[in-house]
Amino acid sequence: MALLEFSITPLGAGESVSKYVAKAVDVVDQSGLEYRLHAMGTVVEGDLNALLALLQKTIDTVMADCDRVSVSAKIDVRKGHAGALDAKVTSVEQRLGRKLK
Repeated sequence: MALLEFSITPLGAGESVSKYVAKAVDVVDQSGLEYRLHAMGTVVEGDLNALLALLQKTIDTVMADCDRVSVSAKIDVRKGHAGALDAKVTSVEQRLGRKLK
């Protein structure tokens, strides 16, 4: 299993790009993969090939309306581990002895 954290920013689209971000997030939501949206990007969990295909699809979706995009992505691949979206946070909370926001 793997985690993919990414953000896609349309270039030359003005200050507010939420309409493009919403289209990319819709692709993620419809993928059926587990994900978490945060203020600066999205984290998705799944098979590496599925994650790479999803990243390509989100890029293509935004590029349908924009001539240029900037993509930032990080991938964490770990054999034999699933549920990392929640497990990583839970591990930190356990070490601190409290729930985090």
